[in-house]
Amino acid sequence: MVQISDSEWEVMRVVWAKGEIKSGEIIRILKQKYQWSDSTIKTLIGRLVDKKALLTQRQGRAYVYQAHLDQEAFQLAALSEVLGKVCQRQHTHLIKGLLEELPMTLRDIQDLQSLLEVKKETAMQEVPCRCLKGQCHCKQ
Repeated sequence: MVQISDSEWEVMRVVWAKGEIKSGEIIRILKQKYQWSDSTIKTLIGRLVDKKALLTQRQGRAYVYQAHLDQEAFQLAALSEVLGKVCQRQHTHLIKGLLEELPMTLRDIQDLQSLLEVKKETAMQEVPCRCLKGQCHCKQ
């Protein structure tokens, strides 16, 4: 997975939201929240182009950017990467903690309940620990 910084994430969020966008518009949007200089934002854009996260196309004197990374796939990969750093047996506990904090609509809750009903059909008796001995409390 392409590694991007928190600041680069902010640029990607703008590009994902807009589809195609000029650097001036990215700068205008990000300056509403951050006190970054134009050159800082352009540097972030350049890094994302170098990392192949953004595609660039020249339109006259300006460049237009669009995401080369699929938003949902990239976000899921980032979450999977975080969960990969934690014992599998702790995943459900962590997700429960997140769910307690997330604002949700009734539809969101119904979707989660439906997913859990499907998961129930293939549920394990016990989630295996894949940690090395000494990395968690499962294997002391």
